[in-house]
Amino acid sequence: MKLIYSDFKKGEAKIKVENLDDLWHLNQIVEKDDLIKGKTLRKIKIGDETQRKQKIAKKTVFLLVQVEKVEFSKTSNVLRVSGTVREAPEDVPLGSHHTFNIEENSIITIIKQKWLKFQIDKLKEVSKESKAKILLCVNDREEAYFALMKNYGYQLLANIKGTVTKKADVKQKETNFYKEILKQLVEYDKRYNLSKIIIASPAFWKEELMKEIADEKLKNKIILATCSSVGENAINEVIKRPETENALKQDRIAREFRYVEELFVEISKNNLASYGLKETKDAAIAGAAKTLLITDSFIQKKRMENEYESIDDIMKIVDGTKGDILIISSEHEAGKKLDGLGGIAAILRYKINY
Repeated sequence: MKLIYSDFKKGEAKIKVENLDDLWHLNQIVEKDDLIKGKTLRKIKIGDETQRKQKIAKKTVFLLVQVEKVEFSKTSNVLRVSGTVREAPEDVPLGSHHTFNIEENSIITIIKQKWLKFQIDKLKEVSKESKAKILLCVNDREEAYFALMKNYGYQLLANIKGTVTKKADVKQKETNFYKEILKQLVEYDKRYNLSKIIIASPAFWKEELMKEIADEKLKNKIILATCSSVGENAINEVIKRPETENALKQDRIAREFRYVEELFVEISKNNLASYGLKETKDAAIAGAAKTLLITDSFIQKKRMENEYESIDDIMKIVDGTKGDILIISSEHEAGKKLDGLGGIAAILRYKINY
């Protein structure tokens, strides 16, 4: 979760949802009578009320809604926040009902009369969770910019320039400059322990740079992208590229794989694991659950069966005993392996007797 802005004295916090875990945390933070503000889709009647056939169209509007109900959708990974409209454009009646469908990449402002300490702590804790360490490099044959992605945007690390001057030795100068860029990439990789490096350029300059990279380990971290220029504007352009979004998703998937592999190691070697609904609940109640792993398909199944409360209780217990909670996608192999164990499991702090 990204905490974009907060003024808890005024009761406001603006957030961006980044993954499925965030939806669960948000479900614990948003309460009845809170105010939710943001862009949302609304069906609007077009035409005079006296007309026999009024057209209805969906329109993006900015609304302020007083919360009456918070629930997960039974059919998709969406948090539904329903309530009464308090502020709206003229074509939306005040006092009418509306539902915000909050999903990944949704941006909303939460307004409370009073934020409790545990709610503020939870919001700050979730927003500080480790993110993928991604380096952005935009370059051509004469200039390169390096930036490190941050929660709030990016941190510009360096800008280096080559010395391409005479036409006769342009190729030699280019090669030397690419080696200089490579040296900088290697240094930043060691310094920040990068998970991904996105190299972007206009035209074919990124491919020319790739020819200089022999280290396979470094190559495996690199994703190529395109930008229209070289400079700080290009960095902002690359951040919005789908390649950058995919890099963040890949890091998330890698993290999910690591936890599921750790779970299977604990099952086979150390017996520091529990799996299945009853066993995992027992471990959570005993305070032994260090990390709770649960698939999104298992959550959805329980919603469809009107039994979501049973796993929500487990998540609350684990959260209350300072355990970590990770919701894992069933779309990849790690999620499928966890579904094979019942869709829910825990890595334990210590062994327990069932």
